[in-house]
Amino acid sequence: MGFEAFTFILMSGILLGGLYALMATGLAVVWTTLGVFNFAHGAFVTLGAYMAWQVSQSVAGGFGFLIAVATSVTVMFCLGFVLHFALIKPFERNQNVVLLAVVSTLAAASIIENAVLLNWGPRDKQIAPPITSKIDFFGASINTFDFVILGIALFALFGLALFLRRTTVGRTLRAAAQNREAAELMGLNVPKLFAITLGLSAATAALAGVFVGSLRFINPTFGADPLMKSLIVVILGGVARFTSPIYAAFVVGIVESFSAYFLGLYWSPALLFAMMIAVLLIKPEGLFGHRSKTL
Repeated sequence: MGFEAFTFILMSGILLGGLYALMATGLAVVWTTLGVFNFAHGAFVTLGAYMAWQVSQSVAGGFGFLIAVATSVTVMFCLGFVLHFALIKPFERNQNVVLLAVVSTLAAASIIENAVLLNWGPRDKQIAPPITSKIDFFGASINTFDFVILGIALFALFGLALFLRRTTVGRTLRAAAQNREAAELMGLNVPKLFAITLGLSAATAALAGVFVGSLRFINPTFGADPLMKSLIVVILGGVARFTSPIYAAFVVGIVESFSAYFLGLYWSPALLFAMMIAVLLIKPEGLFGHRSKTL
């Protein structure tokens, strides 16, 4: 392997890591706040990508791409907010809430995938990237838009971290996640706070979906892969800190990129799942976590 190839593979892995961080952080925030695993997360990625594709067909150029991103993220936030009251809140007092949430989010994922199929059809689609130029990066030819995607992804994660830690809503949300009963006694609207959490998760999933849709072809069922990658990232990194899944996302992205080069595309997922199983056996709280969970 030459230095150019090494640089290209490394940058591809870092880009994947940024996308996985966007996907997995939203999933981790829902888990640490609501205590359930959202199996509709991959469908959120799919729907966000398709909505952006639809808008981009109406408004061309770079400005159209920005409108597509803003529309997709906003609509998906609202959808996630509303879906909390349909998918999770009705069962939150039930002792089997985790199982019921699995069933309800799986049902939501199926409904969303079939709605996408009925509305947009089965054919693959791709969002036209607003920037098609390439730059020479240490001898490797890298798409300029890849750097833009990575920068926006990191900026979005930084903004989400600031929201959770510095704003009043974010601090009350974290308080409700740590002790719901105390938050309710203080008069906080806990269901609304949890709905905001699912809305933020859906928004980050949509943003990741837009970027994935600009890098590869998408179809109504492609959300299964983002869901699995997000699950691997969350398990590998843990959810002890906000940054835990972010660190793990870049590890997964780089490992996937290099393993695809050396072992082939078909063996790369197997290696990631093997890593996940090993972490579950050796350090179940995650590589970057500890046994308590918090935002």
